[in-house]
Amino acid sequence: MFVIAVVLIVLSGLGYGAFWTVSTVRASYPQVSGEIEIDGLNGPVTVQRDGNGIPRLYADTAEDLFRAQGYVHAQDRFWEMDVRRHMTSGRLSEMFGEGQVETDAFLRTLGWRQIAQQEYDEELAPETKAYLEAYAEGVNSYLGTRSGAELSVEYAALGFLNDYAPEPWDPVDSVAWLKAMAWDLRGNMEDEVDRSLLAGRLSPEQIEELYPGYPYDRNNPIVEAIGDQGDGSGTAGDGTADGSADGSSADDAVGGVGTQLGALAATLDEIPALLGPAGPGIGSNSWVVSGEYTTTGLPLLANDPHLGPSLPSVWYQMGLYCNEVTAECPFEVSGFSFSGMPGVVIGHNEDIAWGFTNLGADVTDLRLEKLNDGNYLRDGEQKPYETRTELIKVAGGEDREITVRSTENGPIVSDRHDDFAETGQTAPVDAGAPDRGNGYAVSLSWTALEPANTMDAVFGLNTATDFDAFRAAAADFAVPAQNMIYADTSGNIGYQAPGRIPVRGEGDGRYPAPGWDPAYDWTGYVPFEELPWELNPERGYIVTANQAVIDPASYEHFLTEDWSYGTRSQRIEDLLVSKIEDGGKISMGDMQSIQIDNSNEMARVLVPYLLDIEISDPYVREAQELLEGWDYSQDSDSAAAAYYNAVWANTLQLAFGHKLPKELRVEGQCLRVRPADDSAPLEDANGQALFDTECGERSPDSAWPDGGDRWFEVVRVLIEEPDSDWWTTPATRTEPAATDRDELLARAMRDARWELTAKLGKDIDTWSWGRLHQLTLTNQTLGEEGPGPLRWMLNRGPWNLSGGADAVNATAWNAAGGYETTWVPSMRMIVSLADFDESLWINLSGASGHAYHEHYTDQTGMWARGEFLPWPSSAEAVAERTRDTLTLTPGGAREDTGEDAGDE
Repeated sequence: MFVIAVVLIVLSGLGYGAFWTVSTVRASYPQVSGEIEIDGLNGPVTVQRDGNGIPRLYADTAEDLFRAQGYVHAQDRFWEMDVRRHMTSGRLSEMFGEGQVETDAFLRTLGWRQIAQQEYDEELAPETKAYLEAYAEGVNSYLGTRSGAELSVEYAALGFLNDYAPEPWDPVDSVAWLKAMAWDLRGNMEDEVDRSLLAGRLSPEQIEELYPGYPYDRNNPIVEAIGDQGDGSGTAGDGTADGSADGSSADDAVGGVGTQLGALAATLDEIPALLGPAGPGIGSNSWVVSGEYTTTGLPLLANDPHLGPSLPSVWYQMGLYCNEVTAECPFEVSGFSFSGMPGVVIGHNEDIAWGFTNLGADVTDLRLEKLNDGNYLRDGEQKPYETRTELIKVAGGEDREITVRSTENGPIVSDRHDDFAETGQTAPVDAGAPDRGNGYAVSLSWTALEPANTMDAVFGLNTATDFDAFRAAAADFAVPAQNMIYADTSGNIGYQAPGRIPVRGEGDGRYPAPGWDPAYDWTGYVPFEELPWELNPERGYIVTANQAVIDPASYEHFLTEDWSYGTRSQRIEDLLVSKIEDGGKISMGDMQSIQIDNSNEMARVLVPYLLDIEISDPYVREAQELLEGWDYSQDSDSAAAAYYNAVWANTLQLAFGHKLPKELRVEGQCLRVRPADDSAPLEDANGQALFDTECGERSPDSAWPDGGDRWFEVVRVLIEEPDSDWWTTPATRTEPAATDRDELLARAMRDARWELTAKLGKDIDTWSWGRLHQLTLTNQTLGEEGPGPLRWMLNRGPWNLSGGADAVNATAWNAAGGYETTWVPSMRMIVSLADFDESLWINLSGASGHAYHEHYTDQTGMWARGEFLPWPSSAEAVAERTRDTLTLTPGGAREDTGEDAGDE
């Protein structure tokens, strides 16, 4: 309460005092005990919340269960839900005004909302639609009793901008969320753009050095042998980006659209990501161990999806239980849900447990389109493109009207950025390609732009009782393509790769394809029966961490070449094998230790080279000595980890930063450069570093070497080539040119020493990785662009973190933007199939989305320390941990005052 009072004093001084009162802050806190009447319920629903505000719901019917879920989600997270649905429908401008018009225009072009409506109308099973309708009724029951600041304090802040009031929840609002999830996990679109832009500056050999092949000889794929590969009737692409039916060259065509693709890259970076801030490196860990190798005698399953940090967390922990499990009410499920969507996404029921990681299949293709006076060129003919008009309403401004154009390849995304009006006029184009004229447009083919029934899969997973039922649910999971791991109480473990994965004619999706040539069309999707799967492999475990699914030498279909390179997956596998190879057993404690493993696997390769370099400067040598005897663990208090990661960042900058094309470079951080005079003081009288500043251009997230395991692989290969041109760098005012690997690494070590002196101080005994590598949780709406005091009120942190880029504890950072955390394990869970009550879970933030509520970030400290909460499942164990009980009863709605002991 003291913290709230301080905030109110500050805000009062800034003229906000009339609005930011204690009652305003507390008005949105939910009632968590007592009784509330809700229209539409058939019978009472019990909501039991534990000491962290995590609810378990108990109902007599499935529809009542989801009505209650909608109500409870709205209690804790309605602001988040409201922003999400405005984003998925391209209506953010209605809430936030002019600044969101371009985002809305792009999302309207993709048409997420229209596709979600088609899915609801045409694709979903009747019971799925009934659950979605019940969920919406529950949300609207809550909206019927509250408005403005009573819903969330952000609405009070929004009142300064406009008179916005939320509309009722629609079932399609929930379906559209799956499109956002598919967008954030769509695969290699940025890689496709970046490779095309690199083609204008680098040779094909250089590009391949920056995108090396997957190291199948070192890092195992997920599946060794497919359970049933099918008859192999599908066809794969030919692995090239060249050639077409009429002899035109896709590569040459790409060369003519550098400006357009650069603009597209910028547009993609600007689109907000509902699963967290956008950027490279999205991934996850999951693994499951057979009971043959566990201390419990039944499987153990772990999962931690890696997403951008957000406040509140994208996940919402919850249990959904039918009082009596029957065919009509089949739910007894607990796990992580998405607020705004019914059901549980990842978790367990009383028979099975499951987890997800991103498969990373190439499910998008950019197409170059030749447009001419209302037509587009297709197979030698002019065809009229389709158009539709979209009206974007703008709070506090004039409404905007846009025209969306589409070809049979997909919507024309290049219409959505002013820079697309400019074209490259001199790039060569083969005679077989159409005249560039005023330039090519760019359209998008994406599997999520076709209606599907993925929502059916959510409820199928929630009620599956065995592997066959699990696979049947997975067959409905069209987008996004995921790795799904499985375990059951009968002792089985398994894996399934679901999703719509296109079968291509020409090309392999690595570069934009000529849209005028049907030879590059998708000819269908890989049949579900032919997607990789596995049941009870002989090795006794399954690990998925975004590595290659299967060696292409033993698989008929093309999935992608843009895998994660297996750094995390192989580390997990090595830790498992080291425990069980001599007859040991994996315990719950072992699973926890693996999940928070901080080892930097690239450091094992690079540090010996760094230690071999003779450093004459005692100031730099002092830092180099930190690496002697370092165990490569990136604990938050490690000085060696701080120095190594600074060396790594400077190595990437020196070796690659200034060699990228201009379209991929933006102004970035400045490096500290030591004066040429070695006798010059390092600090002034106040302890401030006395260094020259040299500012260079840095690439945006989609192109800059972010330090993840693709760059591990790039450097791992190049480290054996000390005279490679990549190791050269030009001279600066104070530094001579580097001409080989060791000279560049020596300079990186010097720059890192000086950089950390500026950031952490001259005394290396005070250095720690956590002081550099911090996490600040930022409210993804008003916490980013609202008034300073409002951001201070809504945001939390920083926390000093362990881990790093492509450690198993994957607290990633971007080498272009400093050491702040950009990707995190968004939640962690470990499920014991022998006794679900012994399972563990933790969320990034907390159950509540209300600023200053006790459950706003009450799990974050534990999460940062690698700790867990108990995850009870049985009615007895849930009751033992219950702190507050609320009963939702049938009847007319009444005012929810929120005045309850549970609000304190």
